[in-house]
Amino acid sequence: MTEYMPGGRRRIDRVLAPDFLAGLADLELADIRARRMEADQEEVDLSYARRLLQGRIDILKAEQENRRTGRPTPPPGSRGDEAIVEALTRILADDRRGDHGLGKHMTATPSRVGEHRREAERAVADVGGSDVSGMDDLQLTDAVEGLTAIERTVSRSRRQVQNVVDTLTAEIARRYQMAGTR
Repeated sequence: MTEYMPGGRRRIDRVLAPDFLAGLADLELADIRARRMEADQEEVDLSYARRLLQGRIDILKAEQENRRTGRPTPPPGSRGDEAIVEALTRILADDRRGDHGLGKHMTATPSRVGEHRREAERAVADVGGSDVSGMDDLQLTDAVEGLTAIERTVSRSRRQVQNVVDTLTAEIARRYQMAGTR
Protein backbone atom coordinates (compact mmCIF):
# COMPACT_ATOMS: atom_id res chain seq x y z
CA MET A 1 0.00 0.00 0.00
CA THR A 2 2.32 2.76 1.19
CA GLU A 3 5.91 1.62 1.37
CA TYR A 4 9.12 3.43 0.53
CA MET A 5 10.43 2.71 -2.96
CA PRO A 6 13.97 3.95 -3.70
CA GLY A 7 13.83 6.41 -6.57
CA GLY A 8 10.04 6.69 -6.32
CA ARG A 9 8.24 9.96 -6.93
CA ARG A 10 5.67 9.88 -4.12
CA ARG A 11 6.01 12.00 -1.00
CA ILE A 12 6.80 8.95 1.15
CA ASP A 13 9.64 8.10 -1.25
CA ARG A 14 11.09 11.61 -0.84
CA VAL A 15 10.65 11.69 2.94
CA LEU A 16 12.21 8.27 3.53
CA ALA A 17 15.00 8.66 0.97
CA PRO A 18 18.42 8.70 2.66
CA ASP A 19 19.26 12.11 1.18
CA PHE A 20 16.18 13.74 2.79
CA LEU A 21 18.10 14.03 6.07
CA ALA A 22 21.59 14.27 4.59
CA GLY A 23 23.48 17.49 5.28
CA LEU A 24 20.94 18.96 7.71
CA ALA A 25 23.62 21.11 9.34
CA ASP A 26 24.20 22.84 6.01
CA LEU A 27 20.56 23.57 5.21
CA GLU A 28 18.78 26.84 5.90
CA LEU A 29 16.29 26.73 8.77
CA ALA A 30 13.44 27.46 6.32
CA ASP A 31 14.43 24.38 4.28
CA ILE A 32 14.44 22.18 7.37
CA ARG A 33 11.03 23.49 8.38
CA ALA A 34 9.68 22.82 4.88
CA ARG A 35 11.00 19.25 5.03
CA ARG A 36 9.46 18.77 8.45
CA MET A 37 6.08 20.03 7.16
CA GLU A 38 6.29 17.58 4.26
CA ALA A 39 7.16 14.71 6.61
CA ASP A 40 4.41 15.80 9.03
CA GLN A 41 1.85 15.67 6.24
CA GLU A 42 2.99 12.20 5.20
CA GLU A 43 2.66 11.01 8.79
CA VAL A 44 -0.89 12.39 8.97
CA ASP A 45 -1.81 10.67 5.71
CA LEU A 46 -0.33 7.37 6.86
CA SER A 47 -2.20 7.68 10.16
CA TYR A 48 -5.43 8.16 8.25
CA ALA A 49 -4.79 5.15 6.01
CA ARG A 50 -3.90 3.09 9.05
CA ARG A 51 -7.11 4.02 10.83
CA LEU A 52 -9.19 3.14 7.77
CA LEU A 53 -7.59 -0.29 7.72
CA GLN A 54 -8.04 -0.72 11.46
CA GLY A 55 -11.73 0.11 11.08
CA ARG A 56 -12.12 -2.57 8.42
CA ILE A 57 -10.25 -5.06 10.58
CA ASP A 58 -12.47 -4.20 13.55
CA ILE A 59 -15.58 -4.84 11.45
CA LEU A 60 -14.27 -8.24 10.37
CA LYS A 61 -13.27 -9.16 13.92
CA ALA A 62 -16.71 -8.12 15.14
CA GLU A 63 -18.22 -10.55 12.62
CA GLN A 64 -15.91 -13.27 13.91
CA GLU A 65 -17.06 -12.51 17.45
CA ASN A 66 -20.71 -12.58 16.38
CA ARG A 67 -20.15 -16.03 14.92
CA ARG A 68 -18.34 -17.27 18.03
CA THR A 69 -21.14 -16.06 20.28
CA GLY A 70 -23.96 -17.09 17.95
CA ARG A 71 -25.26 -13.57 17.30
CA PRO A 72 -26.62 -13.35 13.75
CA THR A 73 -25.48 -10.68 11.31
CA PRO A 74 -28.56 -9.01 9.77
CA PRO A 75 -28.68 -9.11 5.96
CA PRO A 76 -28.11 -5.81 4.08
CA GLY A 77 -31.30 -3.78 3.69
CA SER A 78 -33.03 -5.43 6.62
CA ARG A 79 -34.34 -3.72 9.74
CA GLY A 80 -31.14 -4.92 11.34
CA ASP A 81 -29.21 -2.18 9.49
CA GLU A 82 -29.82 0.11 12.47
CA ALA A 83 -28.14 -2.45 14.71
CA ILE A 84 -25.20 -2.64 12.30
CA VAL A 85 -24.77 1.14 12.36
CA GLU A 86 -24.94 1.10 16.15
CA ALA A 87 -22.41 -1.75 16.30
CA LEU A 88 -20.07 0.01 13.85
CA THR A 89 -20.20 3.17 15.93
CA ARG A 90 -19.27 1.14 19.01
CA ILE A 91 -16.55 -0.83 17.19
CA LEU A 92 -14.89 2.16 15.56
CA ALA A 93 -15.01 4.28 18.72
CA ASP A 94 -13.67 1.53 20.98
CA ASP A 95 -10.99 3.06 23.22
CA ARG A 96 -9.90 -0.36 24.43
CA ARG A 97 -7.95 -1.06 21.25
CA GLY A 98 -4.48 -2.36 22.01
CA ASP A 99 -2.91 -1.19 18.77
CA HIS A 100 -3.29 2.58 18.92
CA GLY A 101 -0.31 4.47 17.57
CA LEU A 102 1.54 7.17 19.41
CA GLY A 103 -0.38 9.94 17.68
CA LYS A 104 2.41 12.32 18.53
CA HIS A 105 2.66 14.11 15.20
CA MET A 106 -0.97 14.87 14.40
CA THR A 107 -0.71 18.49 13.33
CA ALA A 108 -2.69 18.55 10.08
CA THR A 109 -5.61 16.97 8.29
CA PRO A 110 -5.06 14.20 5.76
CA SER A 111 -4.25 15.58 2.33
CA ARG A 112 -5.03 12.50 0.27
CA VAL A 113 -8.25 11.25 1.87
CA GLY A 114 -9.76 9.93 -1.35
CA GLU A 115 -6.56 8.17 -2.38
CA HIS A 116 -6.21 6.44 0.98
CA ARG A 117 -9.88 5.50 1.06
CA ARG A 118 -9.55 3.94 -2.42
CA GLU A 119 -6.41 2.06 -1.34
CA ALA A 120 -8.15 0.74 1.79
CA GLU A 121 -11.23 -0.23 -0.23
CA ARG A 122 -9.02 -1.97 -2.81
CA ALA A 123 -7.29 -3.88 0.01
CA VAL A 124 -10.66 -4.87 1.45
CA ALA A 125 -11.87 -5.98 -1.99
CA ASP A 126 -8.66 -7.97 -2.53
CA VAL A 127 -9.32 -9.97 0.63
CA GLY A 128 -13.07 -10.14 0.00
CA GLY A 129 -13.94 -8.09 3.07
CA SER A 130 -16.84 -6.10 1.73
CA ASP A 131 -19.57 -8.71 2.29
CA VAL A 132 -18.72 -10.22 5.66
CA SER A 133 -21.97 -12.16 5.93
CA GLY A 134 -21.21 -13.94 2.66
CA MET A 135 -17.80 -15.13 3.83
CA ASP A 136 -17.15 -18.47 5.42
CA ASP A 137 -15.01 -18.65 8.57
CA LEU A 138 -11.80 -19.39 6.66
CA GLN A 139 -12.34 -16.49 4.26
CA LEU A 140 -13.05 -14.21 7.21
CA THR A 141 -9.85 -15.31 8.97
CA ASP A 142 -7.85 -14.84 5.76
CA ALA A 143 -9.34 -11.35 5.30
CA VAL A 144 -8.41 -10.33 8.85
CA GLU A 145 -4.88 -11.67 8.38
CA GLY A 146 -4.48 -9.97 5.00
CA LEU A 147 -5.65 -6.57 6.21
CA THR A 148 -3.60 -6.91 9.39
CA ALA A 149 -0.48 -7.50 7.28
CA ILE A 150 -1.22 -4.38 5.23
CA GLU A 151 -1.87 -2.37 8.42
CA ARG A 152 1.50 -3.51 9.81
CA THR A 153 3.23 -2.27 6.66
CA VAL A 154 1.52 1.12 6.93
CA SER A 155 2.40 1.29 10.64
CA ARG A 156 6.04 0.49 9.91
CA SER A 157 6.18 3.23 7.27
CA ARG A 158 4.49 5.63 9.68
CA ARG A 159 7.09 4.94 12.39
CA GLN A 160 9.88 5.56 9.89
CA VAL A 161 8.31 8.87 8.91
CA GLN A 162 7.89 9.80 12.59
CA ASN A 163 11.63 9.19 13.05
CA VAL A 164 12.32 11.60 10.18
CA VAL A 165 10.05 14.22 11.78
CA ASP A 166 11.82 13.70 15.11
CA THR A 167 15.24 14.19 13.49
CA LEU A 168 14.13 17.38 11.76
CA THR A 169 12.52 18.70 14.94
CA ALA A 170 15.69 17.96 16.91
CA GLU A 171 17.76 19.90 14.36
CA ILE A 172 15.41 22.90 14.61
CA ALA A 173 15.58 22.74 18.42
CA ARG A 174 19.38 22.47 18.29
CA ARG A 175 19.57 25.61 16.17
CA TYR A 176 17.30 27.55 18.52
CA GLN A 177 19.39 26.38 21.44
CA MET A 178 22.59 27.44 19.69
CA ALA A 179 21.09 30.85 18.90
CA GLY A 180 20.09 31.25 22.55
CA THR A 181 23.57 30.56 23.86
CA ARG A 182 25.22 33.25 21.72
